[in-house]
Amino acid sequence: MKSKKTFFIVFLITAALFYVSFFGLHIGSLNLKGADEMRFGIDIRGGVEATYTPKDLNRAPTSDELEQAKTIIETRMDAENITDREVYIDNTNGGIVVKFPWKSDEKDFDAQAAISELGETALLTFRDPDGNIVLTGKDDIAKSYASASADSDGPYVVILELTSTGSDKFAEATANLIGKPISIYMDDNLITSPTVQSQITGGVARITKQASLEEASSLSNKINSGSLPFSLEAHDANIISATLGTDALNVMVLAGEIAFALVCLFMLLYYRLPGFVACIALMLQVVGQLLALSIPQFTLTLPGIAGVILSIGMGVDANVIVSERIKEELNSGKTLSSAIDAGFHRAFSSVFDGNITVMIVSVVLMVLGSGSMLSFGYTLLCGVLMNFVAGVTASRLMIKSLSCFKPLQKPVLFGARRIAE
Repeated sequence: MKSKKTFFIVFLITAALFYVSFFGLHIGSLNLKGADEMRFGIDIRGGVEATYTPKDLNRAPTSDELEQAKTIIETRMDAENITDREVYIDNTNGGIVVKFPWKSDEKDFDAQAAISELGETALLTFRDPDGNIVLTGKDDIAKSYASASADSDGPYVVILELTSTGSDKFAEATANLIGKPISIYMDDNLITSPTVQSQITGGVARITKQASLEEASSLSNKINSGSLPFSLEAHDANIISATLGTDALNVMVLAGEIAFALVCLFMLLYYRLPGFVACIALMLQVVGQLLALSIPQFTLTLPGIAGVILSIGMGVDANVIVSERIKEELNSGKTLSSAIDAGFHRAFSSVFDGNITVMIVSVVLMVLGSGSMLSFGYTLLCGVLMNFVAGVTASRLMIKSLSCFKPLQKPVLFGARRIAE
């Protein structure tokens, strides 16, 4: 794509994303949070500590039950993108201690209210009209999720995937309850009561007639949370002070801004026009990473900041490799257009090799890791992906576009020692 307009299109897109990444975008129901509404980890902003213990359990919980409850709580936190947390078992008191950061929009700093973000901590049961338990979330429900549907029963449904045991139980129960309701309870609280339309076999059930995707998602989350081995109650909720604090964050941000300015200055002085394009590409990479953190409210921790910095360094490296390649091609006597094409082509393998290995490591960290390790892997992966978008694709589009302007076709503007024919 070689057009004079391309540079300005990419520049305007970068400027628009820059605005959204720092100030957010709030128009009607559209609510995109910016960097000032980002969720920071405990080390930067502090958070909440609470202890969960079994409720109405007339015996001591087993270590396996506590481990299962711990895993479910961690899974919920992963679903909420709460990567900075500590969840560990208190074997002495038979409970689970949870530490996690405040929400980005927290103003009251009420520890007891904050723990409600982790969702329901009650037992899930499916009951027939006589109150008999048909299924339990702990043993019979594998998972559930909300989905859109075009069927006649409504646009949104909740899909239940049952275990092999649960599938047999549900098939038997629904065969006897056609036209009757099966009520779903969290402890003794009714959350919904769908009517059985036909016998359900095959291990998959559908709860239809959900009014909205939000309602379907809420029901799905409650069903998933009901796989706890027992009801939990939270107590001893306390506020945790930040280990670094916002002052440390402000210092890191200032240091990052100074470093970014110095890098851009070096790129401009040494590589000239490609350096100018590299500065815009690096800005696009940074705003892309900020949006990837602020929009889904992914917790940013100190290791996560390290991932951002590392990926920006890789972005600088990619632009340096491309700029050097273009300069070498011009010095070898190629025309400007040929030098740009050859420079990007020959630089791509080096950039690709370096980035793909980091992507593999990032994915492994995200799959096998949790907490701060997950935050580091996520920011690093987002940065590498944005490097391909900004440092490779956008840079090429912008340089090719600028080379269409006759005053900018001088090889000296690309750092070459001689004028190409």
